Amino acid sequence: MNSRKKMSSEGNKKQFWKRNTAKVPGSIQHVYGAQHPPFDPLLHANLIKAGNKPPLTPGKPKKATTFQEFESITSDAWDVGDDDDELLAMAAQNLNIEVVMETANKVIENHSKLQERQQQQQQQQQLQLDDVFEPEDKEVEEEVVQEDAEEVDGEEEEGEHEEAAETAAELSFSSEAGSHGDSRLVKSFSEAPIGSPKELAGEQALHRQQSLPHRPVIPLVARMADQNTSGTPAMTEREASRLDKFKQVLAGPNTDLEELRKLSWSGIPRQVRPITWKLLSGYLPANAERRESTLQRKRQEYFGFIEQYYDSRNDEHHQDTYRQIHIDIPRMSPESLVLQPKVTEIFERILFIWAIRHPASGYVQGINDLVTPFFVVYVFEYIEEEVENFDVSSLQEDALRNIEADSFWCMSKLLDGIQDNYTFAQPGIQRKVKALEELVSRIDDTVHRHLQQYEVEYLQFAFRWMNNLLMRELPLRCTIRLWDTYQAEPEGFSHFHLYVCAAFLVRWRKEILEERDFQGLMILLQNLPTMHWGNEEVSVLLAEAYRLKFAFADAPNHYKR
Repeated sequence: MNSRKKMSSEGNKKQFWKRNTAKVPGSIQHVYGAQHPPFDPLLHANLIKAGNKPPLTPGKPKKATTFQEFESITSDAWDVGDDDDELLAMAAQNLNIEVVMETANKVIENHSKLQERQQQQQQQQQLQLDDVFEPEDKEVEEEVVQEDAEEVDGEEEEGEHEEAAETAAELSFSSEAGSHGDSRLVKSFSEAPIGSPKELAGEQALHRQQSLPHRPVIPLVARMADQNTSGTPAMTEREASRLDKFKQVLAGPNTDLEELRKLSWSGIPRQVRPITWKLLSGYLPANAERRESTLQRKRQEYFGFIEQYYDSRNDEHHQDTYRQIHIDIPRMSPESLVLQPKVTEIFERILFIWAIRHPASGYVQGINDLVTPFFVVYVFEYIEEEVENFDVSSLQEDALRNIEADSFWCMSKLLDGIQDNYTFAQPGIQRKVKALEELVSRIDDTVHRHLQQYEVEYLQFAFRWMNNLLMRELPLRCTIRLWDTYQAEPEGFSHFHLYVCAAFLVRWRKEILEERDFQGLMILLQNLPTMHWGNEEVSVLLAEAYRLKFAFADAPNHYKR
């Protein structure tokens, strides 16, 4: 007892646990944000019913509840400490229930009036502009107008009791959610991070983001194309200008490949990406008059290989190769594309013919991933929507044959420059992984030593980076953007890729240094969080890789110890 009195007199504090009391600490109550003082349970119960009660009259005033009274009621579960002075100073404000209830009912009343006016305006607009706007566009526009009006109305009604009014309005509107739909108190749509799961939760959230002048939403799932695709807002002036420059370069009788590479380094617009990739890979000639005849000849040649070799896939000396291809294709991504029977059949033919025609390496796991970007880009020549939900078998047979042949030849051109990655013992990958280790040791010795300390070998994680050209580490939309630059960069797939991998590893410096064991480091390096990445992140990565190349490529002794 003496010690208890001493504590009360010295610190003027109440004991956290109070014995011999009817109250039980830890009872379940609603939790309010730090911007609101804790509410009296009685006041809280009244507020929940506020939406169904008329405004209180001043004839029956109620005594204001102070924070000190609240503290005395819940002293068994409220520990007042020295660190809480700032919170107590903010919370020790009188909450006048009449003002709170009056403000809440005003907000509700104004909201109802506003909705009635909007419904009348909507009916008039629908009659006048029925032939101008599509119904879906009207809904998006009206929704934004309604919510903007709610913002203005909320700001006018809040006044000096802004915080209390917001809380009361939220409680009132929560009971009317079924009748008002999406009538939520949101100050600004920009408060939600772009590409967050909340924005992708429903169709209305996506319409809002598209109707506002913000960046296009980058979906969480790996979309097939970059951000400049159908379903996104109209092109900016810069994007339209870049597209015009590409069209001017491609329109000439003889395409200036050097100028095309300069334009392509920063990304290629979707509309001209198929023809640009074919030119930069060397599949098509620069002379415009020869292109059509070249396409016909190469496509006929490919299907000649099909007739000549494909029936041998079940022969004894080829059946192992075909079986491995058949096993690997379902493991590829995106599953929604490669698991379509028609796509699986096309990929099996492409990979088997390439393996038969390149006996020095044959088929090696990893080559199968390199078909996908070409296939997706060339499908976009014939469709406007996204590939991820598109039934490829619905395309005409001639279009499918053209896509298959073009994908085969462009993949062959790519592999011609990195074939030593896939010959026996894969010496090309071994050299590149060793070069990556030396480069990282020079540009970020802390990361290098951290990996060494926990006995993480570069070959354990970087082998896949070289074997699959980072396709397993990035969403497909990012791979396509990355390959825009690889096509434009001299020896992009064989040489520049090394510096991209170095920049990619150092990009995760903070996360790597936080891991303190072998298992944690390997899990991180094999599952890097890039699903939200888009064009901006890839552009930054490429810029850093170019800086490293500029510093080290012509000075090999620079990164050798």
